[in-house]
Amino acid sequence: MFSSSTSYKNQSYDKLKRSCLEDKSLFEDPEFPTTDKSLFFRKPLPGRVEWKRPGVSISILDRRPGHTFVGSCNDSEPHLFVEGISAHDLHQGLVGNCWFVAACSCLALKPQLWKKVIPDHDEQEWDPKRPENYAGIFHFQFWIFGEWLDVVVDDRLPTINGELIYCHSKPNNEYWSALLEKAYAKLSGCYESLEGGNTGDAIVDFSGAVAESISLEKEAFYKEPEKEANLFEDLLKVFERGGLISCSIKARPNEIELKMANGLVKGHAYSVTAVKRVRLGHGLVAYFKNETIPLIRMRNPWGKIEWRGDWSDSSDQWKTVGDMERANLGITVEDDGEFWMAFTDWCKHFSEADVCRLINTSVVSLQKTWHEVVFHGSWTKHAEPLRNRCGGCSNHKATFLQNPQYLFDVTKEEDEVLISLQQRDMKIHRQIGQGENLYVGFCVFKVEENRKYRMHDILTQKCVETSAYINARTVFMRCMLTRGRYVLFPTTFKPQILGEYMIRVFTDVDAFCRELTEDKPRTRCWSAFVGYPQLVTHLYVHAAEGLENQDNPGGQGSFWRTSLSQCMHWELDQCFPAFGGGPHTCRLLTYYKH
Repeated sequence: MFSSSTSYKNQSYDKLKRSCLEDKSLFEDPEFPTTDKSLFFRKPLPGRVEWKRPGVSISILDRRPGHTFVGSCNDSEPHLFVEGISAHDLHQGLVGNCWFVAACSCLALKPQLWKKVIPDHDEQEWDPKRPENYAGIFHFQFWIFGEWLDVVVDDRLPTINGELIYCHSKPNNEYWSALLEKAYAKLSGCYESLEGGNTGDAIVDFSGAVAESISLEKEAFYKEPEKEANLFEDLLKVFERGGLISCSIKARPNEIELKMANGLVKGHAYSVTAVKRVRLGHGLVAYFKNETIPLIRMRNPWGKIEWRGDWSDSSDQWKTVGDMERANLGITVEDDGEFWMAFTDWCKHFSEADVCRLINTSVVSLQKTWHEVVFHGSWTKHAEPLRNRCGGCSNHKATFLQNPQYLFDVTKEEDEVLISLQQRDMKIHRQIGQGENLYVGFCVFKVEENRKYRMHDILTQKCVETSAYINARTVFMRCMLTRGRYVLFPTTFKPQILGEYMIRVFTDVDAFCRELTEDKPRTRCWSAFVGYPQLVTHLYVHAAEGLENQDNPGGQGSFWRTSLSQCMHWELDQCFPAFGGGPHTCRLLTYYKH
């Protein structure tokens, strides 16, 4: 998952820091200046903004005059982290980016992830014993559209009346969250571009995970115990394997961040900080009885306002849990924004959940591994139908097959396939009045087993899976497919819509996935002598008997090629694979007639 990174805006952290140290100057980022342009594009802030550097020791102030610092020289020394990193560190500021803060809370729970996002954190940390090594420059890494980008920022942070106005940490001398947010704002164009977003998208940018959106409201898991139990086991597995989860409650425009009587907030993102099966009872009785209840723990990015129902901090339900179990869970009665809920209540009261899975593609692992294939492409317009690549969804029959097409094979009798379609992030375009996600989705067709050219007609091929079409950055689907060959169509909902996308396909074994680019067989130098296909047909083989010794020379494969081509005077496009599957297996093939 993790690999080398590319310098964003061609700014090399090492070179810039070295230059500042040689010049004995503090870094000032020309790509994200201390101007209103970096703050907003539409909504001015309520007060005069002053960009300040975190307070540092007097020796740095003396050596580098002319800079303004947050706080005074007598304040506690600044740090990237104070007593480590915690989900409790973060508090949301003036911009409505609870989704980003919730993602940061999730990130703080996973050392293997935040150490990638905040590289060389020990080297970046302020060192009061060696102030000469401080250059006012930091860097963070984000997984953007399939590539790790290294983003450089200076340490000048926007303040009003000496207070940080955006994301900040609970300890007033800790700055990792504010600097991380600044780097993400730089990627997005300005701070205001972070107004409104999706927690799952930010988590993907932190990790390269695969995001799946689950509609808790639509699925109504709490009404079906078995369905609810399956969801809990799935989320428990995701969390135990390093995945990250967030959730929110749907809200109308006039209900955004509306506090409800039960303590939950509408239109507000929460990070899930634990998924547990909690043991009930006290002492030895609890172990022999082995009665448990599924619970889930969340955190409000505001750092306050919590759930007031069952299993809340002061709920009587906790009296049914032993002291040791409560201690292991870290139960505290304080308004710190973190709280527990019964899983049933969570399914009932929350509308959406974003589940970000860290797909294991390692070749050496004790856990299940996946084979991943990644494609980057674009929906482009062309007057020539055969070269047009923006045909819209399958509702538009005249143009649908003009879309990009990707072929893959399922070689097992049945296999689970994970497909993720991600469009290019549009937040950076909000400054010019755009920035809305396209409505996108995809279809999967089961096709002839020897197909190797683009589809131009839907005849015998069958659409076996169709994703939702939504205006989300990522559309994800898990499906069980039987042995055979398939073609994947990533599309916009309407035709003639342009955009960029990334397709990720995960299978249990190599699916030989590739893009279909050719429309028909090429003309070869020998075509004049052996002929060129004039007609194509599809054949279904419904049954076969007595085909023993299929692996021997002249066996089954040879039988099918020879018998069918001699009988019909047609040529098989490529070798027929082993028939298999018994006498009643149905196989689809393409033949070309010369």
